[in-house]
Amino acid sequence: MTHNRLAHAVGSHPGLRRELNEDSACAEPPLYAVADGMGGHAFGEIASATAIDVLAHYDVTGDPIPALTAMMDEVALRLTDMAEQDLRMRGMGTTLTALLWVDGTKFAVAHIGDSRCYLVRDGEISQVTRDHTMVQALVDEGRMPAEQAVLHPRRSMLMRALQAGNSPEPDVFLHEVQVNDRYLLCSDGLSDVVAPEAILQVLTQVEDRDEVVLKLIALANEGGGPDNITCVLVDVVNDEWLEHWSGRL
Repeated sequence: MTHNRLAHAVGSHPGLRRELNEDSACAEPPLYAVADGMGGHAFGEIASATAIDVLAHYDVTGDPIPALTAMMDEVALRLTDMAEQDLRMRGMGTTLTALLWVDGTKFAVAHIGDSRCYLVRDGEISQVTRDHTMVQALVDEGRMPAEQAVLHPRRSMLMRALQAGNSPEPDVFLHEVQVNDRYLLCSDGLSDVVAPEAILQVLTQVEDRDEVVLKLIALANEGGGPDNITCVLVDVVNDEWLEHWSGRL
């Protein structure tokens, strides 16, 4: 029987060049998510908030893969309905990267767009999700080196997103966890500015979760803060030792 549980922290900042914060986040166990809205005016904020609202109220009991896939479809339908009622919303959309805690042993991951999920395990950082961008597609096809992609001026051009009038094509999969795993969900306001190596340094050297989030946001702003910055930090911890010692007290 597993004793794994999750502990989290969340933070968001508009950055230094944007008046509005069009990011939204969810940290309501068993669901954690980051959404980065787009569409101009306040519509990006509406799109990302709608995605998080659907996520927070969706019934994800049973098989998590079809549940999360249906949830993504529901977000797209909701955005489409809103755009049909107000034509100014036709171009709005959002990324969405979500983790659903399953059985205390794994996450079901649902991802579309270029928000990211990073994992730090055994002192190393890896990217759990794959960016749905034109530049990443060129890298995957061997037509652009990864080093060039990081600096490409159009690196944020999305190939997939949750958008009014479009059928979503999310990546939905299961991911096994280990005790002491540290997961970071973030919008590209962090990942476009702060390199994975610098993110790893914070995630491994700072233990306090709230402090981690504040430090990452500060790093993005020190790098110019060109976009909204949102971070959801999730740690996998184990309570077996607590039960062991509480029985001796």
